[in-house]
Amino acid sequence: MATIRLTKEFSFEMAHILDGYDGPCKNVHGHSYKLAVTVIGKPINDPKSPKFGMVMDFGQLKAIVNKQVINQFDHVLLVNSNSPILKLKDNKALGNIVGVNFQPTCENLLEHIANLIQKELPKEVKLHHIKLHETANSFAEWYASDNE
Repeated sequence: MATIRLTKEFSFEMAHILDGYDGPCKNVHGHSYKLAVTVIGKPINDPKSPKFGMVMDFGQLKAIVNKQVINQFDHVLLVNSNSPILKLKDNKALGNIVGVNFQPTCENLLEHIANLIQKELPKEVKLHHIKLHETANSFAEWYASDNE
């Protein structure tokens, strides 16, 4: 059986701040993120299986990404856990403020997302690459082959 890549696309809205940055991203601002997740594997080769011919069910991939990424980051303000803004997280008027142990750049967020998704995939399916658009024309990519 051939090796096949499957890709599913997602979108979410998130704000962030880059503490200490020397440009406009030092201010709280938001993006409409677009995430493409590509997995790779061999289709199930059991004619008795209802998933015969599938690498994995698109619904299963959607459930993993929703659980690990969308539900955690959609409509949040993502900040470094050292940011003074994190002290305001209990102020409900400011919405959902989430701290992470990295500067919330597109690149760092992408690596974090790759780690979150990889740990949930079925053992016979591997994460091939992910692409995260921060804006319509700016994105970062992560490839498993670059990170072995």
